[in-house]
Amino acid sequence: MLRLTLRQLDILEAVARCGSFSRASVELHLTQPAVSMQIKQLESTLGVPLFEQMGKRIHLTGAGQETLQTSHAIHRELINLEHTLANLQGLKGGTLTVSAASTASYFTARLMALFREIHPDVRVSLNVVNRETLLRHLADNSIDLALMGQPPEGHDLTAQPFMDNPLVVIAAPNHPLAGQHQIPLTRLAEEPYVGREPGSGTRGAVEKFFTENGLTLKAAMEMNKNEAIKQAVEAGLGLGVVSLHTVQAELTAHTLCVLDVQGFPLRRQWYLVQRQGKRLGPAAQAFVQFVLNEAGRVAPLDR
Repeated sequence: MLRLTLRQLDILEAVARCGSFSRASVELHLTQPAVSMQIKQLESTLGVPLFEQMGKRIHLTGAGQETLQTSHAIHRELINLEHTLANLQGLKGGTLTVSAASTASYFTARLMALFREIHPDVRVSLNVVNRETLLRHLADNSIDLALMGQPPEGHDLTAQPFMDNPLVVIAAPNHPLAGQHQIPLTRLAEEPYVGREPGSGTRGAVEKFFTENGLTLKAAMEMNKNEAIKQAVEAGLGLGVVSLHTVQAELTAHTLCVLDVQGFPLRRQWYLVQRQGKRLGPAAQAFVQFVLNEAGRVAPLDR
């Protein structure tokens, strides 16, 4: 029987993720010799090398890849065990870990605050991340739930829509198209466009819509944050397409406006997402019901 420790597996995952013993030691708050020793002990226990040096980085061997996958599976089962035990203990004192796409952060904090008012004993952890990181959190089973736009297919995920997510075209209030009605898409395609980075759900939806209409956007700038897009549009650097939820404050302050464009808003949904087959604890189950019942009231839209 193999005699290895969870600590050794944690260190294996960190070294694999960082690509070096020194960077892993910083992340783990250990000395580099301590990290190297734990990996050597793990390799001795398994009887195979787990890493090989290639240039300045180290990479997993075939045996290392297999061990890493098993490590992930062990951690997923431990998380499931934690949730099962929490079920036996009831909701009081439970934990909830949620990751939200950055575009959903504008209402997620309010959702969390109201949920905590109802369940003050639940320990809540909220991560606001980009779409790529959010999908990695789901794959690693390091979170209970995710709040995001349309999830991708083929990732073993279960998704429940809980609220409309209309995508609108925004402009500076003094833009020549502001106040015009039923602006043709062909006219919009002539304007410089400030958009999200590749992999963004918003970018994918916008590009698909314009392609289906035989048009291409005139890309001017690419941003990885909605706040940066809004600031660029406000400064007159181009038009943008964002979730209506993300510009409520700017519309109220009249620093941005929504253009009346043919085919817009694009009708999308916000989704509550979890790993397929994941066993949710009482706190996560309560949060699911809360979001499904209350999200529309917590995050009303006003154009």
